[in-house]
Amino acid sequence: MITIMSHLSFSYMVNMRTISKLTMIFISIMILLFGTTHSVVLESDENHIKSATFLSEQFEVGPGKVAVKTLFDIDFPKGHIGVKSFDVEVVDEDGNSVPLYETYLHHWFAVKYIENITMSQYIKKSHDLRNGIEYERNDGACQGFLLPHYWGLGGESRGTSSNLPDPFAVELGNPTKIKHGFKEKWLFSIMVIDTRGAYDRKGCSECRCKLLNLPKDFYNVTMDINGNLLSRNYKGGLFCCQDNLQCKLRNGFHGPTRKLSLRYKIRWVDWDEHQVPLKFYILDSADRVRSNGSTPIHDCQVEYTIPRIHDSDSPHVKKANIPMTKGGYLIYGTAHMHTGVVNATLYGQDGRVLCTS
Repeated sequence: MITIMSHLSFSYMVNMRTISKLTMIFISIMILLFGTTHSVVLESDENHIKSATFLSEQFEVGPGKVAVKTLFDIDFPKGHIGVKSFDVEVVDEDGNSVPLYETYLHHWFAVKYIENITMSQYIKKSHDLRNGIEYERNDGACQGFLLPHYWGLGGESRGTSSNLPDPFAVELGNPTKIKHGFKEKWLFSIMVIDTRGAYDRKGCSECRCKLLNLPKDFYNVTMDINGNLLSRNYKGGLFCCQDNLQCKLRNGFHGPTRKLSLRYKIRWVDWDEHQVPLKFYILDSADRVRSNGSTPIHDCQVEYTIPRIHDSDSPHVKKANIPMTKGGYLIYGTAHMHTGVVNATLYGQDGRVLCTS
C-alpha cells in the first residue's frame, strides 16, 4: 500500500507526431482507502466471492454511426455487498466480442443513483426522470455532474484488470446509508462509434468534427460545457459525437446495421466485518484548480484542445495539481486515455510516482 499525501499531481503525455490538433478526453480513476436482464450467469467460489455476468439492453448502430445512450436501472447484485471487480465489453447479438476496429468503445460509465420508491411505477411508465431520482456521485471533486461515475473506461477495458485485493471492496447497498423511501440503482452512460466503412477510421474514432455529417445549424444551436454556444474553433470532441450522427463513409460503402449490448461481469462478496471499504476518486488532468482563500475551486474540463507545436516531436504534457482534504492509502488506480496519449502518471505531494498507466 502507498500512503497518499494531501496533494496530488496528475499528468499525461501526448505524442505530438501522432496527434497535433485534436480534443482529448482523459480521466483518471482511483480508489482510495479512507478512515434490464437478458442474460445472467451466477457463480461462487471457495472464497465466498460471487460473480454474475449480465447483458444490457440492446442498441443499434450502422456503418459510421455514433451511439450515445443512457441505460437506466441496469441489473446489479442486490443487498449489502462489497464489489471486488466490474468488467465490461461490447458484444453482438450472438454474444461475440466486437473488435475495436469495427466498433470503437469511446467510453462507458457506471453511475449510481437513488429512486423514490413511491414514484417508481410513474417513472417506469412515463420515462420522466426529472422527479424522483437523485444521483450519487463518486468522492472526486469535479463540479456539477461532470465525471460522476464509479467504474468506467473505454477502449482499454479489454485486458485491464479491475480486481481489488482482499480485504478491500467497494461497499454498496448499506441500508443505513440509503435515504429513507429510496432504493439504490445504477445506470450506464455509453458512447460507441461504428467505424465500418469510415472515410477516416482514426479521425472518426477521435470525433473530428469535419469528418462527421453535422447538421447545417450545428454551431448555431450547440451549447458547450458552460452553456455558451460552441465555438467554431471547436475541432473535435464529445459535442461532435452526438447520438445518431454519422462519420463520413468511403464512396460506395454499404454495410448492415447491427444490434449491440454491453456484457458486464461483477464480482462481489456479502458485506461483513472482514471487508475494508474503499472510496472512488475521479481526477481530471484538465481540472483548472483555483482557490478562494483556503477553499479549492475545481473546474474540470473533461476535454481540451491540444496546442499545435510546429515541426516538433516533443511530447505535450498536461498536468493538474489537485489538493486532497484527507490522506489515505492508494489501493487501485487506472487511467482512461484516447488515441495519441503515451501514458498517465499519478504523483504524491513529494513527487513520488504513485502509479503509471
